[in-house]
Amino acid sequence: MPTKVIMPQLGESVVEGTVSKWLKKVGDPVSEFDPLLEVSTDKVDTEVPAPASGVLLQIYVPEGTTVERGVLLAMIGQPGEAVPDAPGVAGEQATEPQPVVATESNGDGGDSSRASQRYSPVVARMASEHHIDLTQIKGTGLGGRVTKKDVEAYLKTREAAPAEPVQPVQMEETPAWEQPVTGDLFKPTTEIFEKASAQPSAPAAQPAGAKQPGELVPLNTMRKLIAEHMVRSKLHTAPHVTTVFEVDMARVMAHWQANMEPLAKQGVKLTLTAYFVSALVAAAQAQPTLNSQWTDDGLFIHHTVNVGMAVALADGLIVPVIKHAQDLSLIGIARQVSDLASRARSKALRPDEVTGGTITLTNHGVSGSLLATPIINQPQSAIVGVGVVQKRVVVLEQDGADVIAVRPMMYVTLTFDHRVADGAMADAFLATFKKTLEHWA
Repeated sequence: MPTKVIMPQLGESVVEGTVSKWLKKVGDPVSEFDPLLEVSTDKVDTEVPAPASGVLLQIYVPEGTTVERGVLLAMIGQPGEAVPDAPGVAGEQATEPQPVVATESNGDGGDSSRASQRYSPVVARMASEHHIDLTQIKGTGLGGRVTKKDVEAYLKTREAAPAEPVQPVQMEETPAWEQPVTGDLFKPTTEIFEKASAQPSAPAAQPAGAKQPGELVPLNTMRKLIAEHMVRSKLHTAPHVTTVFEVDMARVMAHWQANMEPLAKQGVKLTLTAYFVSALVAAAQAQPTLNSQWTDDGLFIHHTVNVGMAVALADGLIVPVIKHAQDLSLIGIARQVSDLASRARSKALRPDEVTGGTITLTNHGVSGSLLATPIINQPQSAIVGVGVVQKRVVVLEQDGADVIAVRPMMYVTLTFDHRVADGAMADAFLATFKKTLEHWA
């Protein structure tokens, strides 16, 4: 009997996903647990493994389509086995989704046509951000459900709609000498009209770059989500402020060089990022206000430090989370850093591994960047950026005298939500970060 390939539950609050790429085509042999397709959600891109071995007999959901969990995606079986051309009964959801319930009311409670609607968390969030009445959108999802693509199409249509013409204001009768110059006085004479009509008309406006050589690269799901998240954080949510410190990395570099090879023999890849995470934990514990979340009712200060770690990918970036980092040693953090970064690049992260972060670290120095002012990863209140470690000439004080020396130096930035904290607290945070690294033993 053929085996169903079902859209999986991709996280506690994720009820739909987009089939971004089929890794096999109809007729291809597949092995159980081998990657079969790639799925994108608002949290993570991941690969879905084949649930059985055999041949891919039928694909029901094409690339670029967004469906809910439990929807039939494809069939795997033995060559020649019969499967329906369309899902039909077999395409019913394997499990009943639990979408968000959004209730609308016309104010008098008597319009039953605007009763409770069922929407996914993604759709409900988009509706809230863009002030959309979801009852005005015709859903194309299962049972007429409004999907994320329906909302995106509605937004494009709304943005493209022409503005309503401005109606002229009826002016009260006034004396002739106070009346505005209107009517025939604005009509050109025949001579002027003829001269104007003889002039060549201005060329129609061309899209930017239309006459330049190049190509239009469509935005993938990850890039769209990054753009949406960054604009929302920077322009619509948090007033950003950045403070900059310089760190002497001599002790950390010495410790790293001494322990990198011995730990590698134990299967632990020790990188500088592990030291940065450890210092960030110390700073967050010293200044817990920056390990918090702004709410209308007050600051929610987290009692655990879950460090988001920005990982660059070929087509964007993703932020897996080191949970309960305050309980981990340097070696434990190093294991987490290596494991999460590796699985992020191979698209093997679970959705719950990119949620729950309380503060974020971005190590932009790995690509040679000296200084950066990163954008806060909402709903967090702060993000730490570390630049490249670079040997520089500095002035040190030894035995009461100034001494010129060459030291491995690094710039570190803290970008924070100014609603949550002020400069003094942010500087105290980075002072702890700096002291932790400069006094590493």
